[in-house]
Amino acid sequence: MKVRLAVDLIACDGRGLCAELLPELITLDDWGYPMLARRQVPAVLRGEAAAAARLCPKLALRLEALEARGRR
Repeated sequence: MKVRLAVDLIACDGRGLCAELLPELITLDDWGYPMLARRQVPAVLRGEAAAAARLCPKLALRLEALEARGRR
C-alpha cells in the first residue's frame, strides 16, 4: 500500500517534533510549521513516518493511503 504524509495546519502549533523525528521528509518553515517534502512515503521510512504521526503532540500529522492510481 502506498501512503503519504498529511498535516492539519489548523491543529499544528509548530513545535517541530515531526521534523526532528523525520528530517528526510519534513522540514520547517520560518515559523516552525512543517513542510512535507514528498507526496509518497518511501517504504523504508514508513515506520518512522508512523512514529512521527503517533508522537505528534497535537495529532496534526497523519498517514493517508494513496488511491490505486496514485492520486488523491
